[in-house]
Amino acid sequence: MNATRRGSLLATVVATFAMIFTLLLPAQSASAATLPAWPNMTQGTSGPNVTSAQYLLRYHGYNISADGNFGPGTADAVRQFQTAKGIGVDGQIGPQTWSKLIVSVQRYNNNEAVKGAQVQLNRYGYNLTVDGDFGGGTHNAAVAFQTAQGLENNGIIGPMTWQALVGGTPGGGGGTPGFSLPLAKSALPRGEYDDPHHDYPAIDLPVNNVPAYAMVSGTAYRINDGATTGCGYGVKIFKDGVEYQYCHFSGWSVSDGQAVTAGQQLGTTGNTGNSTGPHLHIAIKINGVKRCPQNFLLALYDGVTPPAPTSLPTTGCFY
Repeated sequence: MNATRRGSLLATVVATFAMIFTLLLPAQSASAATLPAWPNMTQGTSGPNVTSAQYLLRYHGYNISADGNFGPGTADAVRQFQTAKGIGVDGQIGPQTWSKLIVSVQRYNNNEAVKGAQVQLNRYGYNLTVDGDFGGGTHNAAVAFQTAQGLENNGIIGPMTWQALVGGTPGGGGGTPGFSLPLAKSALPRGEYDDPHHDYPAIDLPVNNVPAYAMVSGTAYRINDGATTGCGYGVKIFKDGVEYQYCHFSGWSVSDGQAVTAGQQLGTTGNTGNSTGPHLHIAIKINGVKRCPQNFLLALYDGVTPPAPTSLPTTGCFY
């Protein structure tokens, strides 16, 4: 074989391997590219992400309470952990600290890290008992979550699944950090979110037996007017002097006085209370004055920052 033919053959082989490598590379990096950013948490933060971090710190040997409140004790534990791991010591839980905190957990494990993973899965509506036992229910929830996120659905909660869990926004989403639609975007078309209410500023969304999610982060309180009167079973979230009210649930997914994050499941829609048919009733109140929620909800649907509740009108959104 002459030099020209050898050179041509070699070039063909190299080009073939380069093409194969190029085809494989996007597939390998696609999942990593779609992962949400790790949240950065500082002292004073509260919610399930804090709870998960506290369980992970407990796994690493730090005797702190997993109460969901990032207080001085948790900050001290974080600084000690950062010192032990040789990373920047600032008492905050950011991307570098998260990557050191997380540990892979899988079926048949039983430890504090599993509790942290169960807390995260519950953010997405899987309603697991937070007992640290990675049994069949936790495994199935992990597989379901991974499948929904386009991750390898092996039921092992490793680095990529942890990041998708902790950094993601469950529920209706909407593409705006800190906010979520009260329903999965697939539940209703956009046109349902601008309908007027029948007699005062509010909105009725025609759904039944689907998850309802927190539109904002705040403190949630159960509403229990009973199965046949008033709001029925519902939830109200308080944040910065604003009340976000949900009515006519069939059941709750949060406890009374619980800190919730945007996108966290609050309950399941139904037909309790003073209701003529299954629906989710939404109202926004400031100092007891009801505001029209339609523009707020339309912004959430469109994935843009919603208007300030104080700017929402008090008339013009009912018959």
